[in-house]
Amino acid sequence: MLSGRRLDLLDPSPLDVEIVDIAHGLARVPRWNGQTRGDAVFSVAQHTLVVDDILIGMRPGAAATTRLAVMLHDAPEYVIGDLISPFKALLGGEYVAVEQRLLAAIHLRFGLPHPLPKTVTSAVKAADRVSAFHEATQLAGFTHAEARRYFGRPPRHGPAPALEPWPAPQAEAAFLDRFHAIVDLTEDHP
Repeated sequence: MLSGRRLDLLDPSPLDVEIVDIAHGLARVPRWNGQTRGDAVFSVAQHTLVVDDILIGMRPGAAATTRLAVMLHDAPEYVIGDLISPFKALLGGEYVAVEQRLLAAIHLRFGLPHPLPKTVTSAVKAADRVSAFHEATQLAGFTHAEARRYFGRPPRHGPAPALEPWPAPQAEAAFLDRFHAIVDLTEDHP
């Protein structure tokens, strides 16, 4: 990692997880395998910010720990990349095991339980699905009917986010800013 940490994928240690590495990696990992509109890729870092915005719209006053869970929900992808769900299913158990070990180390590093409480997991997944719907229709060429079939109909919690892919440095900086703001909230209100 650029921080100098060396992460063992088979036995990841929370001591080797740094938020700067996560932000840097996620800002350079494309969603939708890069098959999106725009001059820049729509990164996992930017996706994470959209999911957080959607969560806030769906659950005003969401706990800071829930928002921290959102910020880290795709964090393992900073080292293993973002695989589309059908491919993950083909890879099966070994991929999921590696992903879960990484997520457990990441959660431990930043003070979240692993596994997360079901209420938190449900909130994160709901916001993630809404983001996927909007990404699919605005960036990845899906019709609304196709997106509803895969991701469900998004609830009306406000206007749809306007998605325009950012350059990696912008996504990285915005991810770090949001992460630190949420961590500050968790320290103020545990």
